[in-house]
Amino acid sequence: MQYLEMRKGRVEIIPMIDIMLFLLVFFIMVTLRMIPAQGLPAHLPGSSTAQRLDQPKVMLALHQDGSLQINGHAITLPALTAQLRAGQPGQTQVTIAASQGVPVQALVKVMDACRAAGVSAIGLAATPLAP
Repeated sequence: MQYLEMRKGRVEIIPMIDIMLFLLVFFIMVTLRMIPAQGLPAHLPGSSTAQRLDQPKVMLALHQDGSLQINGHAITLPALTAQLRAGQPGQTQVTIAASQGVPVQALVKVMDACRAAGVSAIGLAATPLAP
Protein backbone atom coordinates (compact mmCIF):
# COMPACT_ATOMS: atom_id res chain seq x y z
CA MET A 1 0.00 0.00 0.00
CA GLN A 2 1.27 3.38 -0.95
CA TYR A 3 1.21 6.29 1.46
CA LEU A 4 -0.03 9.60 0.11
CA GLU A 5 1.88 12.48 1.44
CA MET A 6 -0.25 15.47 2.34
CA ARG A 7 1.51 18.77 1.78
CA LYS A 8 0.26 21.96 3.29
CA GLY A 9 -0.12 24.95 1.01
CA ARG A 10 2.32 27.78 1.67
CA VAL A 11 1.45 31.41 1.49
CA GLU A 12 4.40 33.36 0.27
CA ILE A 13 4.54 36.59 2.26
CA ILE A 14 7.32 38.41 0.36
CA PRO A 15 5.34 38.97 -2.88
CA MET A 16 2.37 40.08 -0.80
CA ILE A 17 4.51 42.70 0.94
CA ASP A 18 5.75 43.95 -2.43
CA ILE A 19 2.21 44.30 -3.71
CA MET A 20 1.15 46.17 -0.57
CA LEU A 21 4.06 48.61 -0.92
CA PHE A 22 3.20 49.23 -4.57
CA LEU A 23 -0.42 49.89 -3.59
CA LEU A 24 0.67 52.26 -0.84
CA VAL A 25 2.87 54.26 -3.22
CA PHE A 26 0.09 54.29 -5.81
CA PHE A 27 -2.49 55.62 -3.34
CA ILE A 28 -0.10 58.27 -2.03
CA MET A 29 0.60 59.51 -5.56
CA VAL A 30 -3.11 59.56 -6.43
CA THR A 31 -3.97 61.37 -3.21
CA LEU A 32 -1.38 64.06 -3.85
CA ARG A 33 -2.87 64.64 -7.30
CA MET A 34 -6.37 64.90 -5.84
CA ILE A 35 -5.51 67.77 -3.50
CA PRO A 36 -6.28 70.91 -5.48
CA ALA A 37 -3.68 73.62 -5.52
CA GLN A 38 -5.49 76.58 -4.06
CA GLY A 39 -4.77 79.85 -5.65
CA LEU A 40 -6.27 83.18 -6.41
CA PRO A 41 -6.19 84.79 -9.83
CA ALA A 42 -3.86 87.76 -9.86
CA HIS A 43 -1.48 89.41 -12.29
CA LEU A 44 1.66 89.15 -10.19
CA PRO A 45 4.56 91.48 -10.78
CA GLY A 46 7.65 89.96 -12.36
CA SER A 47 11.09 89.70 -10.83
CA SER A 48 14.33 88.41 -12.29
CA THR A 49 15.58 87.48 -8.79
CA ALA A 50 12.42 85.70 -7.58
CA GLN A 51 13.11 82.64 -5.44
CA ARG A 52 10.87 79.75 -4.47
CA LEU A 53 9.49 80.16 -0.94
CA ASP A 54 8.39 77.44 1.42
CA GLN A 55 4.71 76.61 1.30
CA PRO A 56 2.97 79.55 3.00
CA LYS A 57 0.63 78.91 5.86
CA VAL A 58 -1.40 82.00 4.96
CA MET A 59 -1.82 83.27 1.39
CA LEU A 60 -3.17 86.79 1.01
CA ALA A 61 -4.36 88.33 -2.25
CA LEU A 62 -4.17 92.12 -2.49
CA HIS A 63 -6.08 93.60 -5.41
CA GLN A 64 -5.67 96.94 -7.18
CA ASP A 65 -8.73 98.41 -5.49
CA GLY A 66 -7.15 97.70 -2.08
CA SER A 67 -9.41 94.75 -1.26
CA LEU A 68 -7.83 91.85 0.56
CA GLN A 69 -8.68 88.16 0.36
CA ILE A 70 -7.53 85.21 2.41
CA ASN A 71 -8.25 81.75 0.96
CA GLY A 72 -10.84 83.28 -1.38
CA HIS A 73 -12.75 85.12 1.34
CA ALA A 74 -12.72 88.90 1.70
CA ILE A 75 -11.20 90.21 4.91
CA THR A 76 -10.42 93.60 6.44
CA LEU A 77 -7.08 94.63 7.90
CA PRO A 78 -8.29 94.58 11.56
CA ALA A 79 -9.87 91.16 11.03
CA LEU A 80 -6.65 89.93 9.43
CA THR A 81 -4.61 91.08 12.41
CA ALA A 82 -7.04 89.42 14.83
CA GLN A 83 -7.03 86.16 12.85
CA LEU A 84 -3.24 86.01 12.67
CA ARG A 85 -2.90 86.88 16.35
CA ALA A 86 -5.34 84.08 17.28
CA GLY A 87 -3.05 81.44 15.75
CA GLN A 88 0.69 81.05 16.30
CA PRO A 89 2.03 84.28 14.80
CA GLY A 90 5.67 83.47 15.56
CA GLN A 91 5.48 80.33 13.42
CA THR A 92 3.13 81.62 10.71
CA GLN A 93 4.43 82.34 7.23
CA VAL A 94 2.43 84.88 5.25
CA THR A 95 2.79 85.35 1.50
CA ILE A 96 1.20 88.40 -0.09
CA ALA A 97 0.18 88.06 -3.73
CA ALA A 98 -0.28 91.67 -4.78
CA SER A 99 -1.61 92.37 -8.26
CA GLN A 100 0.39 94.57 -10.61
CA GLY A 101 -0.43 98.21 -10.05
CA VAL A 102 -1.24 97.92 -6.35
CA PRO A 103 -0.17 101.10 -4.59
CA VAL A 104 2.85 100.62 -2.36
CA GLN A 105 0.96 102.19 0.53
CA ALA A 106 -1.70 99.44 0.38
CA LEU A 107 1.04 96.79 0.45
CA VAL A 108 2.72 98.47 3.42
CA LYS A 109 -0.62 98.57 5.29
CA VAL A 110 -1.05 94.81 4.83
CA MET A 111 2.51 94.17 5.97
CA ASP A 112 1.96 96.41 9.01
CA ALA A 113 -1.22 94.48 9.88
CA CYS A 114 0.73 91.21 9.72
CA ARG A 115 3.59 92.55 11.82
CA ALA A 116 1.13 94.01 14.37
CA ALA A 117 -0.16 90.44 14.84
CA GLY A 118 3.38 89.24 15.56
CA VAL A 119 4.15 87.65 12.18
CA SER A 120 7.75 88.18 11.11
CA ALA A 121 7.93 85.80 8.10
CA ILE A 122 6.31 87.80 5.30
CA GLY A 123 6.96 87.03 1.63
CA LEU A 124 5.86 88.65 -1.60
CA ALA A 125 4.67 86.50 -4.49
CA ALA A 126 6.14 87.25 -7.91
CA THR A 127 6.40 85.50 -11.25
CA PRO A 128 9.95 84.78 -12.36
CA LEU A 129 11.11 86.63 -15.47
CA ALA A 130 13.28 84.94 -18.04
CA PRO A 131 16.88 86.18 -17.78
